Amino acid sequence: MSKLSHEEILELLNTLESRFTENVERHPDVVWSDVLEQIQVNQDKLTTLSLMEQTGGEPDVIRLANGDLAFCDCSVESPSGRRSLCYDESALEARKKNKPVGSAVALSEQMGIILLDEETYRHLQTLGQFDLKTSSWILTPNEIRQKGGALFCDRRYDHTFVYHNGADSYYAARGFRGILMI
Repeated sequence: MSKLSHEEILELLNTLESRFTENVERHPDVVWSDVLEQIQVNQDKLTTLSLMEQTGGEPDVIRLANGDLAFCDCSVESPSGRRSLCYDESALEARKKNKPVGSAVALSEQMGIILLDEETYRHLQTLGQFDLKTSSWILTPNEIRQKGGALFCDRRYDHTFVYHNGADSYYAARGFRGILMI
């Protein structure tokens, strides 16, 4: 990951602070200065947040169900710069024809974020309405993945759904969401 310039850092922090202020319902008991203190001293976190922003994730602070704070992709739809990916590298390698450009798991690792699991995805849906037209890969249990499958989620009919698909599948409307622990 390349180092951000001073101007890029300032622009990123302004964007994050604006989003934080506009969406207090996602973090009602959190103060921006406390978040800022945690991230501005860590170049890796700033770079990761920049990548989340650049790929359309619109990262914002949320309090996870366990009480921890994290930046989570809060774009209304699955981040536009992270779609048309199969689930992981094994699925990508197994695909013989029409391979996508990459995988959700590999890109999340490159970016320094963690794919949402089902619990975190469902928690995110309590903070707003996400993936009304798209879907997002989520961390898949090994016993499902070993059989060739992978899980994804979306929100339809005011309900959060968890589905399965072959891990090697990919769609223009399916991406992934991630979190960065603060």
